[in-house]
Amino acid sequence: MVNIIWLVLIVGGIVVSGLHHTMLPVTEAIVTGTEKAVEVAFGFVGIMALWLGMARIAEESGLMRGFAKVLAPIVSRLFPGIPEDHPAMGSMVMNMAANILGMGSAATPFGLKAMEELQTLNDVKDRASNNMITFLAINTASMTLVPATVVALRVAAGSKNPTVIVGPTIIATCFSMLVAIFVDRIFRHLASKKSNKAQ
Repeated sequence: MVNIIWLVLIVGGIVVSGLHHTMLPVTEAIVTGTEKAVEVAFGFVGIMALWLGMARIAEESGLMRGFAKVLAPIVSRLFPGIPEDHPAMGSMVMNMAANILGMGSAATPFGLKAMEELQTLNDVKDRASNNMITFLAINTASMTLVPATVVALRVAAGSKNPTVIVGPTIIATCFSMLVAIFVDRIFRHLASKKSNKAQ
């Protein structure tokens, strides 16, 4: 659907500019835009390589594992019914630790593994369990201490102060995660009331 919307906007813009005999500015904008896109992409590669290297060092040195240990007691309260020694718990904790440290690329494999493990605990295989939904909500709205990807994009775009967004990002992502947990708990409560009534 998004592709169709973009296609309509692009074709519509070209048709309108053609009808008004203003194709030159459109052509210039296309050339300038593509040049800028390549420039930003190449600038982004360098800074992302640095952050991914840092993520690897954090993983190999045990920093991420240490951070995960700090998160473990909180995570076990968020996911009732999952044994602390279950593989899903370890993968979820590592995913959250990577997301909080702004290492989105490192977080993805842990997130996929966590969902795989959570599926083994799911009684209804064709529907997401409550714990799967909670994990997805937290993963999507995760708190971020170091917004590495956005900082990298700002560096690539030539920002004079690319790290100025760190403070606002921490505040915004803290609120987004709290709201995700709060809404998840409301829906869990409503679902459990509904199932109790049905029984």
